[in-house]
Amino acid sequence: MGELLTIDESDDPRLHDYTGLTDVELRRRREPAEGLFIAEGEKVIRRAGEAGYAMRSMLLSAKWVDTMRDIIDEAPAPVYVVDPALAERVTGYHVHRGALASMRRKPLPAAADLLTTARRVVVMESVNDHTNIGAIFRSAAALGLDAVLLSPDCADPLYRRSVKVSMGAVFSVPYARLDTWPAGLDAVREAGFALLALTPDERAKALDEVAPHRMDRVALMLGAEGDGLSRRALAASDEWVRIPMSHGVDSLNVGAAAAVAFYAVTAGRPSA
Repeated sequence: MGELLTIDESDDPRLHDYTGLTDVELRRRREPAEGLFIAEGEKVIRRAGEAGYAMRSMLLSAKWVDTMRDIIDEAPAPVYVVDPALAERVTGYHVHRGALASMRRKPLPAAADLLTTARRVVVMESVNDHTNIGAIFRSAAALGLDAVLLSPDCADPLYRRSVKVSMGAVFSVPYARLDTWPAGLDAVREAGFALLALTPDERAKALDEVAPHRMDRVALMLGAEGDGLSRRALAASDEWVRIPMSHGVDSLNVGAAAAVAFYAVTAGRPSA
């Protein structure tokens, strides 16, 4: 059972995991190095626990104690109860959902292991916006993608903003990092995947024309907002594909484009 502990000082060392949550550069370095990530809100905390992530501690405002009582009773971790104003001083922002949990990371699987059983994967290159990462994971989970592969410089899916935007979907879809880029794509192709590069380039074929839902194994490649896939990534792909646009619109936000493309590559497949 989690021990309820009331804390009145913002510099209490027990709150170390929650300090400076708005400092992106600090958290990018600190969280992976210390083996933790922050889950925010009741639903996300529950989903993290259901996905097998162990809790280090929880930070709650008093009014959330009853709501989280079942989690508190089961958590073998301290539960820190604080005033909302103190929570804001510690974290750097107003904690609207009233509940935060520090969770232990799990070792990432090897990309090769994920590719063994997957049929539909998304490969992201240099996607560094945490909101886009979260949105893409949410769509991947909802539309039946089997796995996510990240280039070495992609943002951390377990960063608080990514987890929050995904509504915990980052816990539902397994992911791995490719050690090298774009050389790591060779292993994806060798595993039997067709590498389809999503690009607005007019030389690309429309997704309907390519009919990826009929292919045995598909790896859909997505690039960062604005820049898109690099020349090296495009050159490493098997085929360029695009979403046809109307009314003079040249492209969609990468999160929206991902959802449309995911449907195209999974349409007609049995749901998991």
